[in-house]
Amino acid sequence: MANHLHHGDLPDGLDLGNIIAVDSETMGLNPLRDRLCLVQISAGDGDCHLVQFPIDAAIPYDSPRLKALLADEAVTKLFHFARFDLATLHRYLGVACGPVYCTKIASRLARTFTDRHSLKDLCRELLGIDISKQQQTSDWGAENLTDEQLKYAAADVLHLHALKRKLDEILEREGRAQLAAACFRFLPVRAELDLSGWAADDIFAH
Repeated sequence: MANHLHHGDLPDGLDLGNIIAVDSETMGLNPLRDRLCLVQISAGDGDCHLVQFPIDAAIPYDSPRLKALLADEAVTKLFHFARFDLATLHRYLGVACGPVYCTKIASRLARTFTDRHSLKDLCRELLGIDISKQQQTSDWGAENLTDEQLKYAAADVLHLHALKRKLDEILEREGRAQLAAACFRFLPVRAELDLSGWAADDIFAH
């Protein structure tokens, strides 16, 4: 298991397979205001590739290899709470990710016996793994990220493949796999609505 920090883009020739776990770290929770600082990617093999975007770069989001990977229709992107990450990646990288899978939505559809659907809860209850959230509110815009920040960021993607397998079993068992797939297909549209001013509105309400 290793964390690989890259600046500005993924290295040339990196092959992460056809299912990758993705997460992002930002300066806050408003994609229109809070800049993208870091993108984490894992192939589910225990390694994590982290792309940091320095604020002083002339073109901080000129990341052709990362953008191509996120837009590749042959590669499924796993997220936890994909709605936020999709909006952020669209806003700063100008890329529409697809296809996508969200473990939070999968959990909400599969595990209706609980209201605990955070990544920490899922890792503990489905995998028996405790992950730390101590660095969640740290300064991700810092020029030099600490080892603790990198470990925290990596933990957000290292377990998504295993969670998907567990959640898919329950979705199939309960006959909700197709419903989940339809929700995943809608997620890029939901993210676009967020960026267009409908973040707080339920457009399906009366």
